[in-house]
Amino acid sequence: MQAVACRLGRQSSSISSLQSIYPLSHYYYGADHPRYGSTLVTNKGVGHLVRKGTGGRSSVSGIVATVFGATGFLGRYVVQQLAKMGSQVLVPFRGSEDSPRHLKLMGDLGQIVPMKYNPRDENTIKAAMAKANVVINLIGKEYETRNYSFEEVNHSMAAQLATIAKEHGGIMRFIQISCLGASPSSPSSLRKTKAAGEEAVLREIPEATIMRPAAMVGTEDRLLNTWARFAKKYSFLPLIGDGSTKFQPVFVVDVAAAIVAALKDDGTSMGKIYELGGPEVFTMHELAAIMYDTMREWPHYVKVPFPIAKAFAMPREILLNKVPFPLPTPDIFHLDYINTLTSDTVVSDNALTFEDLGIVPHKLKGYPIEYLISYRKGGPNFGSTISERVSPDAWP
Repeated sequence: MQAVACRLGRQSSSISSLQSIYPLSHYYYGADHPRYGSTLVTNKGVGHLVRKGTGGRSSVSGIVATVFGATGFLGRYVVQQLAKMGSQVLVPFRGSEDSPRHLKLMGDLGQIVPMKYNPRDENTIKAAMAKANVVINLIGKEYETRNYSFEEVNHSMAAQLATIAKEHGGIMRFIQISCLGASPSSPSSLRKTKAAGEEAVLREIPEATIMRPAAMVGTEDRLLNTWARFAKKYSFLPLIGDGSTKFQPVFVVDVAAAIVAALKDDGTSMGKIYELGGPEVFTMHELAAIMYDTMREWPHYVKVPFPIAKAFAMPREILLNKVPFPLPTPDIFHLDYINTLTSDTVVSDNALTFEDLGIVPHKLKGYPIEYLISYRKGGPNFGSTISERVSPDAWP
C-alpha cells in the first residue's frame, strides 16, 4: 500500500509540474483561448510537414484532411486522390455505417477514418476536425427536402465549418466547393445560397480557396444518368425551354485533381476563386445528342416551354413542407433546376481556371461518359442504331 501511495504521489507531483508549464485550459477546445485565436496557419503549403516514402498510398504526405460530404459524388474521387498519395482522410458521415464503406478501400490500412457526426451538433463537427490540418467542404444539395433546406445546407453549414476551422488554429487549408454560376442575383435558390456560403467562408477565413465546378459528369453523376434513365423509361427526353441553354460540363476526376493541386501548391491558391469548367461548351440539345449517340439510341425530344415545365414542378414545391411524409426525389421537372436553365452556365472570361492549377481537363467524349454504354439495348456491343458514328447534326 505504501508503494502504491508513493507512485500516486509522484504522479500527482508530475501533473502539478506539467500544469505549471502548460495550464489546464491549454488542452480545452474553444475560441476564447489564445491558442485558437488565429485563422489559417501562416505557413504556406504542406511541404514543412514530415513527408516519408515514395509518394504512393503507403507514404506519409503530411496531409490530414477532414472531408465533409465525402460520401457524395465528388467526395469519393477526392478521397481516392488524397489517399493514393499517402494522406490520412477523416470521413464524417451522418447516414448508415455502410455509407463510407467503399472509401476505406482507397487508402492504406487505417488511413481512411470514418467518423459518425451530426451536422447540427457542433461538438461532433469539432471532433471530426480536431486532428486535421486541412478541411474540405463538399456538402451540397441539389434539391430541398423536409429536413434540409438550401439555406441550411449550402449557407449555414459552410459558415459553421469555417467558424470552427478558424477557432481550431491548426487548419492550414480550407477549401470550399461551390458551383459555377453562384451569384446573389441568380434565379436559382441553390446558386444564391452557394454564393452566400462563399461569402460566409471568406468572411471567417479570407485565405480559403473557393472552387466553382460546372455540372459534373462521371459514373455516378446526376446529369446524364438522370437523362438516360428518363429516356429509357419514357422513350423521349424533354428539352426544357428550346434546348439552347449552354453548359460547360466537367469530368469529376478533373475537379478532384484541382482540389488536390490546390493543396499541394506553395499557397498561391489561397484566398482565390476558381471556376472549373470543361474544355467544351454544349447546348442542352447538343449534350443530349452526345448522350443518345453513346447509348446507341435514336433520339426523341419533346421541347417543353419554361412556364409549362415550372407548372409540372410546382406541386412538389407547394406540398414539400405541408405533408407528413417525404416526397419523391425530382428528376428533370424540378423547379430550381428549371430556374438554372433560364441562363447559360459557362466559365467567366477573366476567371481563374484549371490552367492556373496546372491541369488540362478531359474532353467530354470518350472515357468521361463511357459509363453510358450500360444503357445500350442488348449490351455494350449492341443498340438500336447501327453504330455510334451516326452524326448528331443529322438528328432531329
